Amino acid sequence: MVVVLYLCAGAVMLAGLQLLLELTGFGPPWQVVPRMWRRPVPPVATGLVAVFAVMGVWQTVHPAIIGALERDPSGGWWRVVTALLVQSDGWFQIVFNFAALLVVVPVAARTLGNLWTLAVYLIAGVAAQVVSAAGWSPHGGGDSVAICGLVGALAVGYSLRGTRRELRLLQLLIPVAALVLCVLTNNHGVGLAVGCVLGVPLAGRPGRPAEDDAHRADRHLGLDR
Repeated sequence: MVVVLYLCAGAVMLAGLQLLLELTGFGPPWQVVPRMWRRPVPPVATGLVAVFAVMGVWQTVHPAIIGALERDPSGGWWRVVTALLVQSDGWFQIVFNFAALLVVVPVAARTLGNLWTLAVYLIAGVAAQVVSAAGWSPHGGGDSVAICGLVGALAVGYSLRGTRRELRLLQLLIPVAALVLCVLTNNHGVGLAVGCVLGVPLAGRPGRPAEDDAHRADRHLGLDR
């Protein structure tokens, strides 16, 4: 089971990273992230990163906030939302999820648009938290499931509208991994699956041509920002 989990994680990271690079523009590693965060920076990207940073510092200084906000079947229903604000596994989870947020959310925002990015993030994240609280993993928190939702939406969008056939086929690994993870009752599978479903109608939205090579997301997916 552990081997399968790592295989799924590897498949998602491989396909997702290739897609993010394609939508951003390939280049040296030190140029990719600045290009992702080029101006104008999407407001939803700035907002989500700022909230994550503030909550990361807060839970480090006052660890009790984790227990007050993480999902808990005996707590209030609102905990399936606030569970996205805390990283219950500590520093490793904070660092890993923060890095993932930094590279995924600006690309998603430029590809899907600010409102749709926030919608996918919240719907996928809350859905995964609800399933977890219902029995898969009753206690805990983290926003990786919401980030997985964005990855799933981008993957399905590109698989339906992308220009490179080999990359379109590679993106199919992500919905497959989502199904396998759901079978294994891993909540990241729920986040991925919900994102994949939401990516279908988003891929069908009418688009407009890209303005220049810096806006690769518009050119490949044909989605307006």
